[in-house]
Amino acid sequence: MTIIDARVRLPQDRRPGRAYSAPARQTEQYDRVLDLTSKMNDGTLGGLLSTMDDQGIGHAVMHAESEGGEDAEALNDGLEEVLAEHGDRFRGIGCLDLGSRSPTRLAVQTARIAERGMLGVSLQPAFFGLDIDDRALYPMYARAEELGLVVCVHTGITYSRMHPLRHERAELLDQVACDFPDLTLVACHAGWPWAAEYAAVARRHPTVHLEFGGLAPRYVARPGTGWDVLFGMMPNLLREQVLYGSDWPVMEPRRALAEWRDSGLGEAALSALFRDNAARVFGFSAA
Repeated sequence: MTIIDARVRLPQDRRPGRAYSAPARQTEQYDRVLDLTSKMNDGTLGGLLSTMDDQGIGHAVMHAESEGGEDAEALNDGLEEVLAEHGDRFRGIGCLDLGSRSPTRLAVQTARIAERGMLGVSLQPAFFGLDIDDRALYPMYARAEELGLVVCVHTGITYSRMHPLRHERAELLDQVACDFPDLTLVACHAGWPWAAEYAAVARRHPTVHLEFGGLAPRYVARPGTGWDVLFGMMPNLLREQVLYGSDWPVMEPRRALAEWRDSGLGEAALSALFRDNAARVFGFSAA
């Protein structure tokens, strides 16, 4: 089976700064838990392509993310270059300058992302002190819905000590899904510690998908970790709404894929997770 990775990051050698940086209070716990800065700085496009080939990953969705206040247009330029070079392997998710908090500017940037040939936009509202359903974001959501773009939203825990968890709650994404019923939404990182609530949001809204990038699947499958309800729905009620993502270079695909295969999910559920759902959401061939 050819695998589709629904979430890899724009490699550091294609980002404008060439070295990953963010405020110390934002990164210190990320570095303790995930070794984020080191992994980001070691990530290269060549290394990603090699990893994809080794692990049978035919395609990936590459996200340009502005978490530390990097210039979104410069990140989108880097992503556009990758897509021009390797359009047979990647689809692109652009980013916005959320720090501007300008509804008009965010809507204009969203239209520009569509003009670049990218499939959607990536948002990390919590990193800018915004709720997922902040009204400053609504013109952007409306433009994305109008243009048929996918909106990928950071959900659940962040390890930034500067930004409170309250911005990431499930009912906030639920509100957006209610207000924009034709907008395809991806809850990146699948919303833990509100995993059951995010499962309910996805069950309510067929337009909402749950993506597991940056997580160790063995813990998702382990009883008592808070994932129980969501994991129990993956083989059945939510089978068509879950997406495998690695969040490379944060999580090595080799580890993530092995742990998913050992999780106890059946072949039909793994096929949906690894390939079929991403092919449908992001327009890849499912062959």
